[in-house]
Order: sequence, then C-alpha cells, then structure tokens
Amino acid sequence: MHITQISKDFSVSPQITAADVTEIANAGFKSIICNRPDFEEPTQPVFNDIANAAHDAGLKTAHVPITAMPTPAQIKEMANAIAELPKPIFAYCRSGNRSSILFHAANA
Repeated sequence: MHITQISKDFSVSPQITAADVTEIANAGFKSIICNRPDFEEPTQPVFNDIANAAHDAGLKTAHVPITAMPTPAQIKEMANAIAELPKPIFAYCRSGNRSSILFHAANA
C-alpha cells in the first residue's frame, strides 16, 4: 500500500482492501474516508466491507464518493467529514487523486 501524506492529519492512498485496515490502524490513523463509488470496477472491494473492518479495528469511516470533479455538495460533505472525524484521516479512491482533489477543495 502506497500512502501519500497531504497534511499533518490527512493522507491518501489508492484502493485498499479490508485486509489493509489493520495496517492502517497500526500506522496511527483514526478514520478512513472512501471517495470511490461502489462498483466502479467489478473487482474492487465495496465500502461496506472496508467500513466493517474499520469498525472492528476501532476506526471511524465516511463515504463521500465522486466520479469526476466534485460538486459543491460533495465538497461540503467532505469538509464536514474532515472536520468531524478523528484525526489523522486516511482517504482512498482508485488512485488517491480524487481524495487529494476533494481534500484541497474542502480546505479552499
């Protein structure tokens, strides 16, 4: 798993699996945000599987899926998630790019 730190309390990664959640928790993250819609690709893990593993590991989660450039409503939802979730936050999508874009838009 390749993790890119965006800020002191926010990092991004490409798609993860439920098996990666323990490693994420052991790295000190307190929350996971998924910015990828379920079934974007047929073989990707669905958010519910990640959320269940996160819950078992004591992590909080949020699902703010986007498919292209984020809408104002999605930016607000991401800003709320960032403000409310325990930090540090780990976010993922297919490549990490959408998570980075949403983070910067939410903090603009």
